[in-house]
Amino acid sequence: MARRGKPLTRSGSSRPEQRRFLIYCEGERTEKEYFNGLRRELKALPVTICIGGTHGEPKSLVLAAVRHKERAARSAADRYTAYDEVWCVVDVEAPRQHPSLDEALALARQSRIKVALTNPCFELWLLLHFADVSAYRTSAEVQRAAEKGLACGYTVEKKQVDYERLCGPQGHNYTRARTRARAMRAGNPDGRRVNPWTDVDELVELLRRARARPGNR
Repeated sequence: MARRGKPLTRSGSSRPEQRRFLIYCEGERTEKEYFNGLRRELKALPVTICIGGTHGEPKSLVLAAVRHKERAARSAADRYTAYDEVWCVVDVEAPRQHPSLDEALALARQSRIKVALTNPCFELWLLLHFADVSAYRTSAEVQRAAEKGLACGYTVEKKQVDYERLCGPQGHNYTRARTRARAMRAGNPDGRRVNPWTDVDELVELLRRARARPGNR
């Protein structure tokens, strides 16, 4: 991707330019705390976390991400540099899907913005760190299960996440969550229309692989 502004390579160094990621979340606390925790773990990887749009409304979230993507190369706050990838973290919700979800997904595709989607809600991804989930659940049921089953300080009222406790020693809980999410999607032709379903692990793995690349360490 062609970029404006000062190159990010160090003077006198052949170190490759780091990939830059912009992530928009609709959750005011849970998603933001999770991805900020991941960013701390990955340290040097340039990841910008934003809360955008109207809370709980996916189309406005994608619109906010589109506008940010378009202005980045002209924005001092973004170092006058475009982002390599822009993602939105979106919930389907249950028992009733967001009315604007299909429009939001279409806008994201049109704008070349990627979506990490969970049916019914982001807390399902957190719950997979500690338990298998195979049966249909509403958003409220997943949140209550997360409050009871997560050893990371999460409550339905506060929705806080202790990232280190969630992932566990040496990231063992994260590895289990990734395996469970992949199994959940395996052989599922209907994708996000099935509850439960998530592909948040694909975004997380993308960031981890980018951190592991030479030049990002």
